[in-house]
Amino acid sequence: MAENNKTLKRKAAEAGGWMLAKRIGKSIPYVGTAMAIGFIGYDIKRKGVVKGIINSGLDAIPFVGMGKNIIEYFTGDLLPDKKVSETKR
Repeated sequence: MAENNKTLKRKAAEAGGWMLAKRIGKSIPYVGTAMAIGFIGYDIKRKGVVKGIINSGLDAIPFVGMGKNIIEYFTGDLLPDKKVSETKR
């Protein structure tokens, strides 16, 4: 079996990489929530007040929002956009 002689630099880089990956992984739900809060105005404009708030609220919940977005990727919007008249376009 080949010897596994890692240098100190290599060991430190691997340990630092794993620590960084863990830290980024823990912050992902918070980043998604912040993005959902930032898009509230856009959702309200596109879907209407009630549907926009519901859509943003579901997106802001970390794992519920992820599940909703995965479902919407395959099926389309769960809460459809409001109808826009031809004169407004």
